[in-house]
Amino acid sequence: MNGFEDLEVWKKCRQLRMNISTMLKQFPDDEKYRLTDQLKRCSRSVTANIAEGHGRVHYQDNLKFCRNSRGSLNEILDHLICARDESLITDQQLQELRTQYDECFRLLNGYISFLKKKNDNP
Repeated sequence: MNGFEDLEVWKKCRQLRMNISTMLKQFPDDEKYRLTDQLKRCSRSVTANIAEGHGRVHYQDNLKFCRNSRGSLNEILDHLICARDESLITDQQLQELRTQYDECFRLLNGYISFLKKKNDNP
C-alpha cells in the first residue's frame, strides 16, 4: 500500500462525499449556510482525517484521526436524518445514503481495529 488513496475505506468515504455533494445541489438556497454547509464540511472531514492520519508516523496518531473521521461520519448521518425530517430529501435518498454510511462505518471500524493490532505488535 502506497498512499491513502489505496485504502478501501478512503475510496468508499470519497464516494459517499461525492454523492452528498451531488445531493446538496438540490437543496434550497436558504439552506446554503445551514445544513448544506454542515453536510459539506463533515463529509469532507471524513476523507481528510483518513488522509491526514495515514500521513502520520505513529499508529496512535493515525488512530486519533480515524476516530475523528468516525465522529464526522456520525455527524453526516445526523444531518441526513435532519434533512429527511425537514423534507429536503426523500426516504429513498436517506436509505441509499445510509447504506453507504453503514459500509463506510464498517470499513472505518475495521481499519481502526487493524491499526490497533499494528500498534500492539510493532
